[in-house]
Amino acid sequence: MSCFVQPANLYGKFLISKRRFVHNFLSADIKGIRMGNTGRDSRQNRVPGWLSASLVMGAFGLLWLFEHRRPLRRETESKVKRTGRNLAVAGLAAVSLQLVEKPIIQWLTVKVQRRRWGLLNLFHLPTWLEVVLTVVLMDYTLYVWHVLMHRVPVLWRFHLPHHADLDLDASTAFRFHAGELVISTNWRALQVLLIGPSPFSLSVWQTFVLLSILFHHSNVGLPLEFEQKLNRIFVTPRMHGIHHSIVEQETNSNWSSGLTIWDWLHGTLRLNVPQDKITIGVPAYQRAPDINLGKVIAMPFVEQRPTWLLPGNGKPEREIRSVPTNQLMP
Repeated sequence: MSCFVQPANLYGKFLISKRRFVHNFLSADIKGIRMGNTGRDSRQNRVPGWLSASLVMGAFGLLWLFEHRRPLRRETESKVKRTGRNLAVAGLAAVSLQLVEKPIIQWLTVKVQRRRWGLLNLFHLPTWLEVVLTVVLMDYTLYVWHVLMHRVPVLWRFHLPHHADLDLDASTAFRFHAGELVISTNWRALQVLLIGPSPFSLSVWQTFVLLSILFHHSNVGLPLEFEQKLNRIFVTPRMHGIHHSIVEQETNSNWSSGLTIWDWLHGTLRLNVPQDKITIGVPAYQRAPDINLGKVIAMPFVEQRPTWLLPGNGKPEREIRSVPTNQLMP
């Protein structure tokens, strides 16, 4: 019977940890009222790493399954080969996050709370409202950063490897160059300084944006009517597929990462492109040998090709459609 004791104990510890986390979150405001600080002490905790990792990996597994059973777009490369390459790129990116962004941003977030810097620290907000405002404000400023990554040439060098994928699926959500994540630490620090999120609210947003990025990069063919309704609030696979098109005007649209509203407000929303008309990737890098693992890692540091020109075939264009840009197509 001893072989069953240890798993049972581990499962018991898991349940206790989960109950403590849920209890602390739900009781944060009550404790804050008693303490007279609106639950601020409880906000120094973060979403447990095991919970965030479980949600992300669980979502990736489910999306992988649905991509196989109900694909949105036809794939051009072997899924296993591409996924291996993308996860290798992701592994290097994860190291850069642990070495650079995580220690800096965690330290800065605690300091911001102690000094009461940032917009949210000007007010005494209940926990739930601070979480909501953090998600909204971080999501909007991430939209701005995404625009800059495309518009500023030196930043585009590091964002290019993400777009230079010949297919788009959940593994592409992990395909960010380590250099891009190191550079983005500066923007994340600015976000934290200006917005002033608590460690707890920031970790909620980080989990939300990871799940959102996984979802909208996926190659899952959702029922069109359902996705049209969902897309009124959240970025969806069809919407983001247009952003990964080789047509420049389409890539320069749909920059939102979580909430669709930012593209609506800035006039950068484009939904009227059918998925079967989209070629995924970057015009200058449409051959598989040009995007092997070594070349993807070296891409920001070598001479750049004319991004929007196909080799020998000019610039991809699309005829102007009579369908409104805010109408999501199959």
